[in-house]
Amino acid sequence: MQNIRNFAIIAHIDHGKSTLADRMLEITGTISKRDMQNQILDSNPIERERGITIKLAPVRMNYSLNGNDYILNLIDTPGHVDFSYEVSRSLAACEGAILLVDATQGVQAQTLAHYHEATKLNLPIIPVINKIDVNTADIPGAVSQMQDIFGFKPEELVYVSGKTGLGVPELLETVIKKIPSPTGAAQGELRALVFNSNFDTHLGVVAWVRVVDGSISPHQQIILKAANISTNAIEVGVFTPTKKPTDIINAGEVGYVVTGLRDISDLKVGDTVSTSTSTISLPGYKPIQPVVFVSFYPNDGEDINVLRDALSKLRLQDSSLQYTPEFSPALGNGFRVGLLGLLHADIVQERLEREFNLSLIAAAPSVGYQIVTKSDQLISISRPMDLPDPSIVAEIKEPVINLSVFVPERFIGAVMQLCQDHRGSLINIEYLGKLAHLSYSLPMSELIHGFYDQLKSISQGFATLDYELSGFVAADLVKLDILISGDKIDSLSQIVPKSKSPQIARDLVERLKNIIPKQQFEIVIQAGIGSHILARADIKAFRKDVIAKLSGGDQTRKDKLLKKQKKGKARMKRMGKIDLPQEAFLSILRL
Repeated sequence: MQNIRNFAIIAHIDHGKSTLADRMLEITGTISKRDMQNQILDSNPIERERGITIKLAPVRMNYSLNGNDYILNLIDTPGHVDFSYEVSRSLAACEGAILLVDATQGVQAQTLAHYHEATKLNLPIIPVINKIDVNTADIPGAVSQMQDIFGFKPEELVYVSGKTGLGVPELLETVIKKIPSPTGAAQGELRALVFNSNFDTHLGVVAWVRVVDGSISPHQQIILKAANISTNAIEVGVFTPTKKPTDIINAGEVGYVVTGLRDISDLKVGDTVSTSTSTISLPGYKPIQPVVFVSFYPNDGEDINVLRDALSKLRLQDSSLQYTPEFSPALGNGFRVGLLGLLHADIVQERLEREFNLSLIAAAPSVGYQIVTKSDQLISISRPMDLPDPSIVAEIKEPVINLSVFVPERFIGAVMQLCQDHRGSLINIEYLGKLAHLSYSLPMSELIHGFYDQLKSISQGFATLDYELSGFVAADLVKLDILISGDKIDSLSQIVPKSKSPQIARDLVERLKNIIPKQQFEIVIQAGIGSHILARADIKAFRKDVIAKLSGGDQTRKDKLLKKQKKGKARMKRMGKIDLPQEAFLSILRL
């Protein structure tokens, strides 16, 4: 174990983690230049196209320094806030981390968030300034931020170009010197931490593990502690970065175990793999909970089974994905999908459409709520229509986040106003040179409805944000119902802040008025809370010219036809149901 180093690269999105990893693979000879492609650890084509990392990928590199051979296990990590749980998995499998900062952009929100995650685990951190070859690089500014924000000394900093490879050999040497070798009982009983998993159509469930104590070999009986399942290790191996079978994975090493299981839900991320039921489990992770919910409907209703199969296949690769069937009167059958954030939702929709050839309608994202009843029962809901009768509700709790925003000083006023408009409460302001770090408590529902786009707009694209769920807090929320000619349309209901309900009600009825086509009778659109109507709009009936065929001036005949038409309209209004166009639903679902 003395010559093993397990480390992660952590940074804000688009600061060059994957490109730096590519140069490491090249310099260590893990991948030949002939086989090298950009962002090789980003296996998904969507990752390569978007230039982001979604699924973390470990890789084993062999490197010689001063006559000694070392095994370097690098775990590349995602930088986007939606995938921060992936970062926590990576760090738990490591003894140290490279903190990467883009010299052209400086320290940003997720840089700080990931730094705090690493310090919670007491990991040694190597500060690295990347993209030093770029003309717009502000190296003195980045150095100053590293000193002011994190307290690093100038002599601790390593300077690299992930693009050209400049400084990367020196960085690898620093990794060997600064990051400690793993500790653990090499001859002890097996304990391995599951930090990720995937499903292989031929092999079944594959656990990605960091062996802490003991070793694991093929055909060895293993126990998944949290799931309380016993199985045999069919194959074990390491990542190079493709899977390479080996005879054994020893303490301190990172590798994979083919479990032979067919249901990925049996394998909990954070579980301990052992050989004995009496073994003490390693500290695990919190179970992954969805943060936002999005409903997906196939444009062609006959594709519902294709969508069901597609989601079940994605679920095998993405343990955070949760889904349940849903029905909408206008959009038909679909699925309500629980996700980690807006980018995660975007990625899932793109994969469904691209990999399974589906055309989908996606509703606007929403959050889950906790309902406390007057009998002290706690109910979790993710749809307004599931809200219990108000007479039994004691309080409604909504998810609240701790929001961290980095922004140039000149935009502070605008950002503070934006947060205030979105029901935010200021926690702290910190000035870091020309940057300000604002901390707010903010309802999650406010974040997912346009907050990010507005933040980018008012800061001219300079602001960056990070957030973490801090819990559920009681709020003054109400269910806003939409009525069309007296009929409540459940699928258009929303849970909104009571203080904003009049404005939201007016906006909704006006939007529906402009979309619902005229009928031969008047249509009344209302938005209200219970029996209290907050807004109303009327769509006047269109006039059918029943006397067009009459010639001459027989007024008695005209009056008779008009009277008959009036009676007919009254009957239609009494008996008629409005067929709402799909656009009416989408205009609200995409608010």
